[in-house]
Formats: sequence, structure tokens, C-alpha cells
Amino acid sequence: MTSILLANLWRRPGRTAFTALGIALGVATIVALLSLGEGLKQTAGGLVHLGDSDFAVFQHGVEDPTASFLPDSIIKKIGRMPGVATATPIMLLVEKIKPEPGSIVFGTTPHGSMSNRLVLLSGRRAYKPGEVAVGDILAQREHLRVGQVLKIGNRKDQIVGTYHVGQFFVDSGAVIPLKQAQAIVQRQGEITTVAVQIAASAHTKDVRKEVEGALPGTDVIANPEEAARAGANGQLVHKTVLLLVAVALIIGGIGVTNTMAMAVLERARELALMSAVGWSPRKVGGLVLIEGVAVSIIGAGIGLLLGALGAGGLTDALGVSNVVKPDVTAWSMGKGLIIGICIGVLGGLYPAWRVSRLPAEELLARGT
Repeated sequence: MTSILLANLWRRPGRTAFTALGIALGVATIVALLSLGEGLKQTAGGLVHLGDSDFAVFQHGVEDPTASFLPDSIIKKIGRMPGVATATPIMLLVEKIKPEPGSIVFGTTPHGSMSNRLVLLSGRRAYKPGEVAVGDILAQREHLRVGQVLKIGNRKDQIVGTYHVGQFFVDSGAVIPLKQAQAIVQRQGEITTVAVQIAASAHTKDVRKEVEGALPGTDVIANPEEAARAGANGQLVHKTVLLLVAVALIIGGIGVTNTMAMAVLERARELALMSAVGWSPRKVGGLVLIEGVAVSIIGAGIGLLLGALGAGGLTDALGVSNVVKPDVTAWSMGKGLIIGICIGVLGGLYPAWRVSRLPAEELLARGT
């Protein structure tokens, strides 16, 4: 049966190639978006644990973390709560570095948990307005070094140090004093988030419950899954993937159905001869179904490769390459392969059912 299957696929190479290509593009898009979603989840988890915090406090209902604004007066309130070891204010700024608009600028206190976690590669931390420390990835991309000037918003700041943290989006950004960040966006007295570290003797669940009860209108987020659910952008990616899966199944299924239906018409005499020499209708229909699945698997295989290679291009096109690093997981690749197989099954069912219902004499009549 394998030789027959391969011969039938090569019988009309153009038709097979275009059908497989259509499936490949759909699967590639899905894999790229799934990888982007995983990258967003990792970034969200990193934002929650800035400065090695146990959880972070954001404004409730914002579309993404950078849109959160909280009064900085809550810092002292959180710091006095039982079980809280440190509460560090952080202001997140985006699109403020013109050469790298996707980079995040972090405004924080010079001696807070986030600043203390910076591993300095050269120079020192930024202590006063007009100073900035840049991540090693940003420094490498823009050829920056200590003593040069970096324009952030409408201000020109002197680079006083370069650092490494190990978080992609932090190392692709810059750190400035909190007051300077507030002045850039004219949000004096406000912050984006509070990074909270709990005491060694305390339990995260108990401290979190205390903070949530004391600060209505905020979200206390402790893991990437919660961060992804809280942000509208993560939900948008998830819903977009679901929509594309449905569209790929419908369009791909129609394409495979059309390909296999045409193949049945063109090979009616051959299928009739198979029936005449002892092939059962179910076996003939199974051959047609397997051919449809084979075309889809070929397309899915190409799509997996394109999706893995194109995930980085998608982040570049969206302008988030400095914030999100696509994560191509085995599960996302597996989902793409499953979708490709489902397309083949859906597309091959009707032609297979149809040919299994036709008697040999009718197939002979169609082939004449």
C-alpha cells in the first residue's frame, strides 16, 4: 500500500504541493503564535518576580503591566504589613529609547531589591537623575559603553554602568532612578508596580491575602499564569490562536477535500480495478483517507519548520523583540502536528466515504 500511496501523491505533484503548502502556512502561523504566547508568559512571569520578588502588585484591570499606575504612598503601607521583608517601587516605561522602542526602561530606587540584583559588568548603578545603567544585550545591540549618552524620552542621560541580570527583557533594557522615570512620563507620585519579598518565616499565601485585603483595586500576582490571565494582550494571543486553529481546520479541510475528491474522479478506473481484484470498499476508502492524511502531515512538517524559524520574525514585526523571546516548545510543535493530522482526517473523510459507497461498475463508468 505504501508504494501505491507514494505513487498517487506524485501523480499530481503540483496539486499535492499547493495543498501541502496551504496547510504548512496555517500550521506555521499557529506554531509561531503559540511560541509568542509562551514567550509572553515568560516575560509576564519575569515582571512578577523583578528583583527576585515573591509577588508583585499591579493596578486591577489594566491591559498590560506597563499601563498600571499606583500611588507610591502604598509602598510604606505594604512595607509595614506582617511578613513583608521588602517592598520595592518600580516604574515601567516603554517606547522611550528611540533606537530600540521595544526596550523597557525600569525606574526604581538605587538600593531596592531590583537594583541590588544587577550584576555590574562595568561602571556603577544609576543613583541620581541624568544617569542610566544599560543591560548588556542593549549595550551590545547599540554599541553602548560607560561615558556615552543615551536619549530616553526627551532627556539625554549619561551611561554610568552596564549590567546583567539573566532576564532577557531586563538585559535588553535600562535602569534609571525612580524620580527620573516619574518625571519622563509626568507621573510624579505614581509607580507601575510594587515588588514584594516576604520574610523567611512568613508564608506567601498569608501575606498575599493580607495585601489583597488592604489594597482594593489592585491585583496581587505571584506566577506567570496569573499574569497572563490578568493582561489583555496575553488573552488576545490565546484567542487569536484558537481562531486561527478553527480557520486552519476549515480552510485546510476544504483544500484536502477538494484535492482528494478530484483524485477520486481522476482515478475512478483504477479504484474500480482495485475493487474488482478483491479490495473491499472500506479498504479503498481507507486508502483515500490515508492519502489525505499523508498530504496534511507533509504540510504540517513544513509548517513546523517554518513556524519555528518564523517565530522570531513575528516578534520583530510586532516590535516586541526586546521584550518577548519566543519559546518554541515540544508541546507547541505537537499541537501543530495534531492540527495538521486533523486537517487530513477532516478533509479525507467525505471522499473516502463517498468512494466506499460507490459500486465498482459505477466507478468504471466514471473512468470512461
